[in-house]
Amino acid sequence: MTGNKRQDLLDRMKNVHKTIEQGRQSRTGEASVVRAAVRKQPSFDQLAEYKQVVVQKMAGEQLGMANPFYRAHEAASGAYAVIGGKSYDNFASYDYLGLNKHPAVLAGAEEALAQFGVSASASRLVAGERTIHVALEQALAQNYESEAAVCFVSGYLTNVAAIGCIMGPRDLVLHDEFIHNSALSGIKLSGANRRFFKHNDMADLERLLRTLGSDYERILVVAEGIYSMDGDIADLPGLVRLKQEFNFWLMMDEAHSLGVLGDTGRGIFEHFGVSPSEVDIWMGTLSKTTCSCGGYIAGSEALIMLLKAQAGGFVYSVGLAPVLAASAMASLSVLKDEPARVHALRRNSQTFLEYAKERGLDTGLSQGYSVVPVIVADSLRAVQLSNELFDAGVNVLPIIHPAVPEGLARLRFFITSSHSEEQIRRAVDLTADILAKLKERNFGIGSAKVMQVLARLAQA
Repeated sequence: MTGNKRQDLLDRMKNVHKTIEQGRQSRTGEASVVRAAVRKQPSFDQLAEYKQVVVQKMAGEQLGMANPFYRAHEAASGAYAVIGGKSYDNFASYDYLGLNKHPAVLAGAEEALAQFGVSASASRLVAGERTIHVALEQALAQNYESEAAVCFVSGYLTNVAAIGCIMGPRDLVLHDEFIHNSALSGIKLSGANRRFFKHNDMADLERLLRTLGSDYERILVVAEGIYSMDGDIADLPGLVRLKQEFNFWLMMDEAHSLGVLGDTGRGIFEHFGVSPSEVDIWMGTLSKTTCSCGGYIAGSEALIMLLKAQAGGFVYSVGLAPVLAASAMASLSVLKDEPARVHALRRNSQTFLEYAKERGLDTGLSQGYSVVPVIVADSLRAVQLSNELFDAGVNVLPIIHPAVPEGLARLRFFITSSHSEEQIRRAVDLTADILAKLKERNFGIGSAKVMQVLARLAQA
């Protein structure tokens, strides 16, 4: 392009931008406004949100409570973890089937590293497509007996990008009240109208469908296979029955149920004996059973083509690292070849749940499939319980406000196929004993000592 032609193109682009800006100002009246005052931008340490974090940190320090989060692990973590040079019984790992160091998974990763290097180095649309991506997506589609699948570089991004792509302001999303934050973010991005139905309450969902169903162009219903905070299972047969009557799209989040539910771990459809074709959108993550990182959508060829062409989280993101794709694919192969791991996970989860109930612990809604919460109500008590368990050699993390409402704080135990019965019973016994002592001391937000500390911080 000659210099004159290049300058002419730049001038035309500037004129178009100027015309658009003038039109915007004429619509908003900004053209006639002269702003004499210079606004002041706050620094980050002046933000109310930051100050809240600081107050929480100071409260913990004044109460002598260590921060249980962000402890650095020094080796691969599964049923055991190495932290600060010490081994812990670990109940904070998504490695449900103990595949993180499985020889076949490591071999698949090593082979991919040798062939492809570490990174895809570009978005798949541009030049980041690798044969291992295609193979992984075919394996995922095969699991769900669907026409196609697509992988994203983040599980969180998968929900955000997929929902944001297919839904819009004239549409309606109905979701379980306990749905993951990533789905909520996707709904917000889409601009769709949103209503929640009571947790696993098909009558409440039916009421919403009868009331609102005729008002919207598209309707999407979102639920989780296993709910990650509570450990219970979605009523898939009930959802399918309503789908057949009201004709909406059904999206199931399988993040915590692939490899966990069903006799061979294929997911919630196998658990209930429901045809996978009854679900329009299968979503899941690659960071749990498949020992990798990223997320996926499986469904019709049309859905996958649409996401690959228009979902921003796919189009504008680098391709999944080949080594991660290979690790996930190898994990799916092990899942198919070694169903005994699924059975061991179920046995361990049921053992934990039943023994926790025997010891009088509140396990909430958990049905004993990989996730078992122990609800302690009080956020400070949950943190202290976690810390004292850590001192006793058990690593389990608290879930506190605002992740859950105050009054529903808990420890969340992730069970794996690799845990021993001895580990499980020791963890339950320690939890019950320490919690009983904390209750005797009335340790928590309502105690006099805590109230005094919070009062001092409020005045500071």
